[in-house]
Amino acid sequence: MATLDVSRVLLDPKLASRGIICHRTEVVMGDNGRGQKTETTHTFSGVVTTNDGNKMDRRTDGTLIKGAINIHTRFALSSGDAGYQADEITWKGRRYIVSQVLDNTHYGRGFVKAICELKLSG
Repeated sequence: MATLDVSRVLLDPKLASRGIICHRTEVVMGDNGRGQKTETTHTFSGVVTTNDGNKMDRRTDGTLIKGAINIHTRFALSSGDAGYQADEITWKGRRYIVSQVLDNTHYGRGFVKAICELKLSG
């Protein structure tokens, strides 16, 4: 297992993207048995890298662009649980859904790698 601490690199303002927005949605059951959603937004910094780039799937009704990014950060991102939906990320005008969060503490204390998939509209 790697023991290289890359904290200085991942926190370097020349490499890290500032102003990444996390939209976190909490789902609480109301008195009527229906879930009520409350969204909060948080701004954080992280290093964004490509995961698999943008891919175009041809469909009978047109084209569909798919893509994914990786975010390396100390901000606690979530792929969802019983009380929260998966975090949604806004970066460079596009919206992504956190699909997986991996513990990357072996590269520096407190870091995670989040795999985020492009949110498709419609």
